[in-house]
Amino acid sequence: MKKIDSFTVNHIKLKKGVYVSRMDHYGAETLTTFDVRMKLPNSDMLENGSIHTLEHLIATFVRNDAEFKSSIAYFGPMGCLTGMYLIVNGAYTSEQILPLLIRAFEFVSTFEGEIPGASEIECGNYKLHNLEGAKQEALAYLDVLKNATTENLIYPQ
Repeated sequence: MKKIDSFTVNHIKLKKGVYVSRMDHYGAETLTTFDVRMKLPNSDMLENGSIHTLEHLIATFVRNDAEFKSSIAYFGPMGCLTGMYLIVNGAYTSEQILPLLIRAFEFVSTFEGEIPGASEIECGNYKLHNLEGAKQEALAYLDVLKNATTENLIYPQ
């Protein structure tokens, strides 16, 4: 089988950041997949409860964002637990999506209250949440987003 594109990224050189993972074209439509890399590969990972809470909060936030709500196709965790994927309808760069991610992670960092969609009726694993962990992860990642340079926005060669 042909190796998928994400397996060709040099994970040894990969830093925390936000990267265009791929652009897929379906007729006149383009879907941009972003690699929202919150942890260094093969050295750290997100805790399950924290990543689950991040998923619920950020997916809800981006689907309600005034600028992007009609363009969001998906937000969810990577299997390796080092970050998330954001899929947006349209051709976007990392620089263009950065303000949305900053707003989303700021939202999580100060969130108080009930986690959206975290009841037994709404969620397949409603007990697996960690709001405090999600807030800590959001604060740490905000520092990366707010100070992003080329090495945090373009995949390494």
